[in-house]
Amino acid sequence: MILLAGARVVTPHSVLDPGRVRVENGLITEVGPEAGPTAGPVGGEAGGAGAGGADIVDLAGSWLVPGFVDLHVHGGGGHDVTASPADLAAAVAFHRAHGTTRTLVSLVAAPVERLAEQLSWVAALTAAGPGPDGHVVGAHLEGPFLAPARRGAQPGEHLRAPDRGVFAELVAAGAGTLRVITLAPELPGAGAVTEAALAAGVIAAAGHTDATYDEAASGFAAGMTLATHLFNGMRPLHHREPGPAGAALDAGVACELINDGVHVHPALLRLVAAEPARLVLVTDAVDAAGVGDGDYLLGGHPVRVRDGQARLAATGALAGSTLTMDLAVRRAVAAGLALEVAVAAAATNPARVLGLAHRCGSIAPGLDADLVVLDADLRVTRVMAAGSWVPGPATRPIAAG
Repeated sequence: MILLAGARVVTPHSVLDPGRVRVENGLITEVGPEAGPTAGPVGGEAGGAGAGGADIVDLAGSWLVPGFVDLHVHGGGGHDVTASPADLAAAVAFHRAHGTTRTLVSLVAAPVERLAEQLSWVAALTAAGPGPDGHVVGAHLEGPFLAPARRGAQPGEHLRAPDRGVFAELVAAGAGTLRVITLAPELPGAGAVTEAALAAGVIAAAGHTDATYDEAASGFAAGMTLATHLFNGMRPLHHREPGPAGAALDAGVACELINDGVHVHPALLRLVAAEPARLVLVTDAVDAAGVGDGDYLLGGHPVRVRDGQARLAATGALAGSTLTMDLAVRRAVAAGLALEVAVAAAATNPARVLGLAHRCGSIAPGLDADLVVLDADLRVTRVMAAGSWVPGPATRPIAAG
């Protein structure tokens, strides 16, 4: 039993300052205001024994927020999730040290047999549940059913028209762990794949699309419930032709946003956040995240990272980001969002999109104890996953109160 005391606890309804959270057997069992002086010795790094045998950790005014849920990540820490199962696990572990306690692994367009192999890797890690390398909650196929005109960094040679049979093959390869597929709603066959996705329990997302407003709106009306990295990889928003971004905002679907200061202007972040429940912060991180400038590969194509920006060497197109979720949250707050809104966009909203709100994404009794401790500058000091502290470079000692 662990009692986290003296924190500024961000709950779904308020900030408890100071608040306390009790953790037992990997679950949050109690959340409430600090009733008075902490009973028993106060723990710093190791904690002390308090009333009822609890190990008490005084967080000394630090922020306590739910573990982040990233719907869109391709790599990190020098590891590309499509390179090997070991690289996949290492990338997930890298992001967990930055507060991401649940990861949806994103796969770029590739030959169908290669995607099937990668989906099998994701399925194996998903089935393993929480472990030393993190907690994978399934796969996101970012392709191959994308519009060539809006492919961005996606390998054009592997794009294809939406095909229900190919989709069924990929669903089977994922063994029930394919959670999201991005496709362009204007392409012939997109409606049939969207229908098949809904029947298979897979979220259909609009992205890498040259759709008009009407074409995108038809896709959302047909069951698409997510926009992949809104504003990026799609026809631009125009006052006479709002395109897919306008259709997504009008339909009220969940909208991914890459808040790295490069992909989207802060004004558009604030625009999307005007309806806080629709904003979903994602990293779209590639293997260069946490490593630095240099030359990398994405989908077999050379990527050059300079000043933290990842771009295709051949075209200069943005090729994912070097973002981590903690930085996305800090940038959101710097742009004017309340911390509670930014945290919901990084944890609560994506958990709801995946149908996991009953397990994670918030600090509430009965949910898994996936928690992140942030200092006054909103930098990660400790991460708890399924009730256990995660060792790693982000972990720093917390002074005793």
